[in-house]
Amino acid sequence: MRPFTYVRAETLPGALDSARTDNTMFLAGGTELLNWARIGIETPSRLVDIGRLPELHEITPTEDGGLRIGALARLNDVAQDARVETAYPVFSQAILKAASAQLRNLATIGGNPVQRVRCPYFRSNGPVACNKRVPGSGCAALHGANSERFAIFGWTEDCVAVQPSDPAVALACLDAEIITEHGDGGRRIPATEFHTLPDVDPAAHNVLRPGELITGIELGAPAPRSAYVKVRERQSYEYALVSAAAAVEVTDGVISRARVALGSVALRPWRLYDAEAALVGLTPGSPEVRDAVTSGFSAARPLSSNAYKIPLARNTALRALELALEA
Repeated sequence: MRPFTYVRAETLPGALDSARTDNTMFLAGGTELLNWARIGIETPSRLVDIGRLPELHEITPTEDGGLRIGALARLNDVAQDARVETAYPVFSQAILKAASAQLRNLATIGGNPVQRVRCPYFRSNGPVACNKRVPGSGCAALHGANSERFAIFGWTEDCVAVQPSDPAVALACLDAEIITEHGDGGRRIPATEFHTLPDVDPAAHNVLRPGELITGIELGAPAPRSAYVKVRERQSYEYALVSAAAAVEVTDGVISRARVALGSVALRPWRLYDAEAALVGLTPGSPEVRDAVTSGFSAARPLSSNAYKIPLARNTALRALELALEA
């Protein structure tokens, strides 16, 4: 780990001003950042500690009936908030299936979506070809060991990794917005567009600019009929092979709206827009529901060792949808 300067921010404007220095990163829970620094994924020269900014810890209602969740709210606090549990069960479930209880007591909801890919080549201690570590060096996973944490959607020969965040999948399903501040002005970023696909920039992880800070996440109208399913090799403290978040609305006995997002299949949570459109008008439990979900996989492309993820992801999406309809 390289030496760095530590600064504790007392105000939000002060934090943003401190971040104008080159190679500065924000420190919140630190559950990811300290690992990045330890293995050399990131080498910040300056860390700005934002953990004591009280306005970023709050969970408050919005005027349109949604919720605004401060970026520094701890994962367990968000998941166990009665308003989240009742109105957005998919989000609560996704959080509780992420990491361990100990980590969720420390990690923040704003920090979780910015975690880096779990690709073993990206996180290798030795020199390997990885465009995210060394742009232009290639992708060792493309023709290497690529059976688990690798993509079936949206990959290119420059990168085949996947985004590992569970909460991010639920946020994409809910059409949430990520709120940021920056010295030159903040913005609202749709959760579906926060992570960067490799055809845009194989070295990038997300669309944040240097010095841009996530200050909150906004959820829209409640989605009480929603569910999250995570398939993993063991039941605790494990990243997903695949996961799925689903939110549905039923009117007069038929599906009037459906939203389905997959996790661990691409470098961003992957919305099944074709399947969502095909589900509208169908009767819950009908055979056509499976056909509609299947239609969302026309663009799926396996790598040399992960073709099993296509039927696994399809069945996971179908199960999440079934649980949402039962809610």
